[in-house]
Amino acid sequence: MDLQKNTILITGGTSGLGLEFARQLLGMGNTVLITGRDQAKLDQAQRSLTGVHTFRSDVSDPAAIRQLYQEVTTRFPALNILINNAGEMRKLNLNDPDLDLLDVTREIEINLAGPIRMVQQFLPHLKTKPTAAILNVTSGLALTPFPLAPVYGATKSGLRSYTKSLRVQLQGTAVKVFELVAPGAKTPLNDKFADDVKDSDLMAPDKLIAEAVKGMQQDTWEIYPGLAGVLRYASRIAPGLLLNQLSKGVNESLAKLPPRAKAK
Repeated sequence: MDLQKNTILITGGTSGLGLEFARQLLGMGNTVLITGRDQAKLDQAQRSLTGVHTFRSDVSDPAAIRQLYQEVTTRFPALNILINNAGEMRKLNLNDPDLDLLDVTREIEINLAGPIRMVQQFLPHLKTKPTAAILNVTSGLALTPFPLAPVYGATKSGLRSYTKSLRVQLQGTAVKVFELVAPGAKTPLNDKFADDVKDSDLMAPDKLIAEAVKGMQQDTWEIYPGLAGVLRYASRIAPGLLLNQLSKGVNESLAKLPPRAKAK
């Protein structure tokens, strides 16, 4: 796929992989739009990336997605690429009796329902373009459970399944469907896991996104940078061993979590 002179919308573009996507795609001569929930972070991104366009929006809110669609397609009718990057990853102790029923599914609304709704809202527009693409950012943890972040892994597995089905259903259209199976990276998403994951196992965002961009340019539908490629094969060859490795230290880490206040 040609990744020059496109109009690209990136959710969760104020930090981490989303911000790096914006930086690299801007440098290739694209018009880049990013979303985020925090206006201060959007303003900072706009100061650091000359030419980026920002929209305050929340992918967990269907009404916000509808409003975003109206604003984006009115101002940037040439939009032809959607990158679903926004995500949240939390340690959750499923034994905690105070874990609120709404809060426990928060990652589902952001990581799974959000991309599905974004695609559903923007797909008719993308299908009008001669060339178009959707890239969904999943995770190496879509390939194996990570007991320390049980809902996050479930959302990424679900998004991976959805992406495969979406690709099949869009055969015969001009919309290409990519999946970035991201490994752990040195981003704010992983900051809260600093005591659980070796820094040496985390990939630099610039290298990760460079591989993602290269994969899209080569029409590689599933892109596995860094250790994600290792997880891909380990999950097939020795899934039990892999789960055992990712289960080490879980109880000790969860025991350090502060008490969770009950929702009123």
